[in-house]
Amino acid sequence: MRVFGVTGWKNAGKTGLVERLVTEITARGFSVSTIKHAHHSFDVDHDGTDSYRHRAAGAREVILASSKRVAQMSEITEEPGLKALLARVAPVDLVLIEGYKREAHPKIEAFRKEAGHALIAPGDATIRAIASDCPLDVDRPVLDLDDTAGIADFVLREVGLIAREAAAPLAPPPLTNDCFALPPGVDWTPVDEALAALKERLHCVVGQEELPLMGCAGRVLAEDLLALRSNPPQPNTAVDGYGFAGPASEGPNALTLVEGRAAAGVPYGGTVPQGQAIRILTGAALPEGVTTVVLEEDCAVAEGQVAFNGPVKQGANTRKAGEDVAEGEVALPKGRLLTPADLALAAAVGHGRLPVYRPLRVGVISTGDELIEPGGEAGLGQIFDANRPMLLNMARRFGYEPVDLGRVADDRETLRKALDKAAEDTDVILTSGGASAGDEDHVSALLKESGALAEWRIALKPGRPLALAVWNGTPVFGLPGNPVAAFVCALMFARPAFAALSGAGWQEPEGFDVPAAFEKRKKPGRREYLRARLRNGRAEVFKSEGSGRVSGLSWAEGLVELGDGAAQITEGTPVRFIPFGSFGL
Repeated sequence: MRVFGVTGWKNAGKTGLVERLVTEITARGFSVSTIKHAHHSFDVDHDGTDSYRHRAAGAREVILASSKRVAQMSEITEEPGLKALLARVAPVDLVLIEGYKREAHPKIEAFRKEAGHALIAPGDATIRAIASDCPLDVDRPVLDLDDTAGIADFVLREVGLIAREAAAPLAPPPLTNDCFALPPGVDWTPVDEALAALKERLHCVVGQEELPLMGCAGRVLAEDLLALRSNPPQPNTAVDGYGFAGPASEGPNALTLVEGRAAAGVPYGGTVPQGQAIRILTGAALPEGVTTVVLEEDCAVAEGQVAFNGPVKQGANTRKAGEDVAEGEVALPKGRLLTPADLALAAAVGHGRLPVYRPLRVGVISTGDELIEPGGEAGLGQIFDANRPMLLNMARRFGYEPVDLGRVADDRETLRKALDKAAEDTDVILTSGGASAGDEDHVSALLKESGALAEWRIALKPGRPLALAVWNGTPVFGLPGNPVAAFVCALMFARPAFAALSGAGWQEPEGFDVPAAFEKRKKPGRREYLRARLRNGRAEVFKSEGSGRVSGLSWAEGLVELGDGAAQITEGTPVRFIPFGSFGL
């Protein structure tokens, strides 16, 4: 249940503001209840009514009911706390609280200059805004006290009943045409240097939006998410048992049980006296006077008493308020790829909507006259387009929005038009084929014409040619045409680059050392990635290193990475294995 307060000194206009807010918010279709703190004795009944006569005769509690409403009037000796009062409120969209300025719920302070009081706000972080009849120089929003609709908008946004106004999203700066440029004289680029250059030069290129929490799994958090409420919000019990003011001494202990119990969502409204105990269920807020809980299985109960053996430590079987996350702390950091567990945490600390980056749109183009659609009739010299379905679904598994840009023939003008359209419809473009320097390698030739091409000859196997460019402001990754080389380059270069472009920050895969189940002699000068899988804790590699052997990708469960230097691998030699799951596949 959402709670928001209106506070302020006497004659500041609190009651009038609450009255207007109730009218405004209910008119928008939300249900509202109110709680008002009175500093004086009051009576809602009057002399001569039947219910007044019942009370005058000594009834401790009178419930007056009609077809329109129910009134419950209770004679009390101790003022109830706000928590106990909220427990009595039937579920509604919003509870507006007038007064209770020392309680921890979020509030607006009503302020009238003519009332002659100083502001409460400067020392109270729970006051989120001031509703004032005059300009104020303060460190929080100042709203016009007479602008009921504007104040209602603020309240409804704060409690998550309507979307927060999105600040005009900062337009990410475009990538410059030379962001992929290699230093003068550089020819073969070691893998680590190539990755470091990409990490330094790439930044987020997508805007932001705010979405309901339920739709945010798999999205990237655009701002640090601060806890609006502590988790747990109040001290509570971790077990079913009996609560009392601990600790309990060694040996037998016997305590008188108070009437009633405390349960999750149904708190006990009174105070448990010293030397007495109360029945308490898992998750229940600790009543006043309770600091410790003894486990139900350790207790005997009879004739209004509970008995157990001590010692029982102070605070046993309880959880402190905010011991998980305290109000105001960063619950989730900016750039976090939101998981189902993250959504549980965001909900627990009070969020119903989250600021997230718009999904990165990854366009995929296949080039080559020899390609036909999978399942078609292949003629002499033709092959099925294996790269496009592979790369589109890799993008989807990475968490991005794949955009199928189709096949493009080996024709420069056709490719130019395809790239122009891709730059309008996507945030990053993946091409496969045409990235080398042959007569029909139109991708690299066309990008070179634009003056935006960096032909990175990466010192790795498979996948040497990697064309990097910016086309009409959109980054282009030109992958090799062989499926295995395209796959490896997409994992090692495109995936971390896409993470940076998406707002999630640079991401590197996690690998681990395992014994080799193969033998290999490796020459120095290039890093190598072998298709591999684990069997009995050892890394097996695919029978062939050919980059056209697509079956090896299906066979494999990850990659074995062999460093840039020379290596002599024999069975049992430790090698680094990177599972495909580490890439999100």
